[in-house]
Amino acid sequence: MHSGTRGTSATLARPSVHRLKEMMSRLLPRLPGALVPVALSLLLASGATHAAARDVHDDTPAKEAKNDLRERYTKYEFQIPMRDGVRLFTVVYVPKDTGRSYPFLMQRTPYSAGVHAGEQLHYGVNFMPKQIGPSKEFEDSGYIFVKQDVRGRFMSEGKWQEMTPHVNAQRRAGEGNESQDMHDTVDWLLKNVPNNNGKVGILGISYPGFYTSASIIDSHPAIKAASPQAPVTDLYMGDDAYHGGAFMLAANFDFYAAFTEEPNPTPLPKTWGDFDYGVPDGYDYFLHRLTLSNIASSLSDKQRVLFAPMIEHTAYDAFWQSRNIAPHLKNVKAAVLTVGGWYDAEDAQGPFTTYHAIRKYNPATFNGLVVGPWVHGGWAGGDGKRLGRVQFDAATGEHFRKEIQFPFFEQYLKGVKPGKPIAEVTAFETGTNVWRQYTAWPPQAAKPRILYFGANGGLGWQKPDTAADRDSGYDEYVSDPKKPVPYIGYPATGVPKEYMVSDQRFAATRPDVLVYQSAPLQEDVTIAGPVTPKLFVSTSGTDADWVVKLIDVYPDDYPDEGEERQRGKDVPAPRATMAGYQQLVRGNPLRGKFRNSFERAEPFVPGKVEAVNFHLGDVLHTFRRGHRIMVQVQSSWFPLIDLNPQTFTDIPSARPEDFRKATQRIYHAPETPSGLQLLVLPPR
Repeated sequence: MHSGTRGTSATLARPSVHRLKEMMSRLLPRLPGALVPVALSLLLASGATHAAARDVHDDTPAKEAKNDLRERYTKYEFQIPMRDGVRLFTVVYVPKDTGRSYPFLMQRTPYSAGVHAGEQLHYGVNFMPKQIGPSKEFEDSGYIFVKQDVRGRFMSEGKWQEMTPHVNAQRRAGEGNESQDMHDTVDWLLKNVPNNNGKVGILGISYPGFYTSASIIDSHPAIKAASPQAPVTDLYMGDDAYHGGAFMLAANFDFYAAFTEEPNPTPLPKTWGDFDYGVPDGYDYFLHRLTLSNIASSLSDKQRVLFAPMIEHTAYDAFWQSRNIAPHLKNVKAAVLTVGGWYDAEDAQGPFTTYHAIRKYNPATFNGLVVGPWVHGGWAGGDGKRLGRVQFDAATGEHFRKEIQFPFFEQYLKGVKPGKPIAEVTAFETGTNVWRQYTAWPPQAAKPRILYFGANGGLGWQKPDTAADRDSGYDEYVSDPKKPVPYIGYPATGVPKEYMVSDQRFAATRPDVLVYQSAPLQEDVTIAGPVTPKLFVSTSGTDADWVVKLIDVYPDDYPDEGEERQRGKDVPAPRATMAGYQQLVRGNPLRGKFRNSFERAEPFVPGKVEAVNFHLGDVLHTFRRGHRIMVQVQSSWFPLIDLNPQTFTDIPSARPEDFRKATQRIYHAPETPSGLQLLVLPPR
């Protein structure tokens, strides 16, 4: 969800009114008379506005050659009327070469259509970004680029809604429907911007990815290509707000401290402010406040307006269900290329939910999926060669931009046949660091197998056959919500992108974390598809979180990077080693009260053994020969997720005395075999 665009620009001298009128007459020969003064006044205007959302992901366009956009493109700003009379602020960048026609390429955003310059975002035709396309190839090829403030945000009129419900029987004045707003915008652009070829594409990352998906429902016939990238799809089911029924505390607190509502139309706020935690570690900040009510009270009234509904709706109720766009992705006529990152800390699930929904409801539509080794939006501007200490051996971001994204839009908006057909599924296999192509996701060749937990921390493909006289048939630990397990081994506020591959050795030594580990692998093991914990558990409390982490353990002789220490120099800091590195491959929680239904919470009966199954996430990863597979199980992951008091209660209303220690058990007896179900590909 957390998206932003960075850029700087120089300001040119303002052209004369006479010159502007000439430009308008050439650009908008069919502009309705009533709109000419509006468009002209916008062309004369230049003002400051909001600095879009903080750079929470690497979605800024890749650095390219010297910017010459002013030589090739002219910028215009318009207020485009919708069917209910609300006007949406829209920026249009038009090629100056009028000798041919061009398709439109749109982005619809809640983070401002302005331009970042001088640490602020600015509106006005005098402010030009360094880059306006997803990559320089688009600018060189020639497109009419369009960027729009969505309804209710910044310079657009109307009322903004969180994840605009597609169906809303009680729509209030000013509220809209994203598909209809897109339809009306496209209709206006086709009629009023000359030299267009009648074709429209749309793309966006994170929240703009949601607007991309929502805009192609019942598609306008001119929309030929769409690319929802890291699309927020179902906030509760694995995207920004909740994972497994547990609230994603650190990310949402940090986001909503800055993402607030303003009376609109407005150029405010001018900047995206960072929250002052007053301490270097979010772990300390949140633990000191302990309860969600105390945590929320540290925000201002304005900040709590959007944050409060996130914590109040703890179950999958009508608030969330109405905002799930996936069931409505029907009558999609545009070719679709959905994009995601294996290490997206915010919207890793959205791309898969979107891909499956479009495939289900629109079988005749091209429906592509690309997943690479990227953080949130990392494919847009990053090299994609590494994440933290984990290497990917190639510039995966550049490969995507030049070999997949650009050819996709060229094919469907200009009729340019790609040099290599775009596969339905293109996914980067981590571990081996190779791009793979499939005809569907998960790959048809991947078959389910279960890795079973065993006695003495063992992990293997065989069901446990432990005799009662040799083993208890379970492992246990004491979970104390006032001493929770951290999710990273270093101090930080917000959510560091690196955490998705972070070394888990810091957690493996804690007494409240269970560790199961295989022997060194004799052959490569490649898993492709969803990972599903299948556990048998009990607790001495009445509620519990079950956090499961799938980990790749590097060999003890794995080579290190870096320079050798030189003689005669001062003693350096200890060097981190990749030998024995415990790389997080995928981790997620399940809030135990939702083990049977996310719509209805149920307490645990203390000591009663119950089955717990949940979705950990999708992966494409090869555990190499000589590596080990590890699984860690714990009952807190703080402050990535909020604390479970371990007593059955409404957590947003929980009091400090509700937070109690509990003894948690994981069973691995023949009749209660816990493990992880994986989809395993045949050996190559």
